[in-house]
Formats: sequence, structure tokens, C-alpha cells
Amino acid sequence: MFKFFGVSKEEEFDEIFEEEDEVENTKLEKEEIWQIAVDILETKFEIILLAPVAGISLDEIDISFHNNILTISWERFRPEIYAKDITVRNSECYWWEFSRNIILPENLDFDSIKATLDNNLLIITVPKLKFSSQSIRIEKI
Repeated sequence: MFKFFGVSKEEEFDEIFEEEDEVENTKLEKEEIWQIAVDILETKFEIILLAPVAGISLDEIDISFHNNILTISWERFRPEIYAKDITVRNSECYWWEFSRNIILPENLDFDSIKATLDNNLLIITVPKLKFSSQSIRIEKI
């Protein structure tokens, strides 16, 4: 085995991941709610919200709306493979509760909000209200 300053690479590798596990456990103990990444797009006719939702089934996603605030939330659980007798060497996936509140403008048709799931991408569309326009004639008094 290759030694680096008196410590084998394997020992060094294990120490690095033990430190990361301590950080990971601290995050779990805090029971944080992670913020969902969302892209917000606007067209002439609608607002579109995009959120990647890999590892989540459709029935696990909660979308609600109240007082111009759209809330998206879910909880992603670790797969059973983590319960086996294995050593996690790298942990970059998030397996906790996620939530995001988005304040929407008032010029939207909130009764027509639609949500779809396409290839692990949650797509929420909110149409804009259509206002009629007209010229107003000014009368001289």
C-alpha cells in the first residue's frame, strides 16, 4: 500500500469521509428543510415554474396556493440500499424535506394553475389574466 507522509491512502481516505459523515449527521440532526431549486420563466401569456424532482413520484409532491403564495414541498427518502452494511464514501444527494414558497404577482389566473411532471421536471404554469383594452374618448365639458 502506498504511504503518504506516514499515512496510507486508505487511512487518509477513511479520515476524510469520517469528517464528511460528521457534517452529514449534523445536517440530519438539525432536521432542516431544504429549499427547492426553481426556475421562473415568463411569457406574454403565462408564468412558468420549473423544478427538478428526481427520485420523487407524482403523489409525493404537494403543491398549494394561498394569498398569492405558491408552495411546493416534498420529502425525499433515502433508498433501502443505504440500510445495508455499506460505507458511504461520498454523499451529495439530499434525502430530506424540501419546500419552496413563491410569491406570485396578482395579475394571474389562479383558478387555472396547472402542474405536470415531465422527465423528472415539475412544470407549473399559471396563465396571466386577459384584460380587454379600449380607447377612451375624452369629452370636453
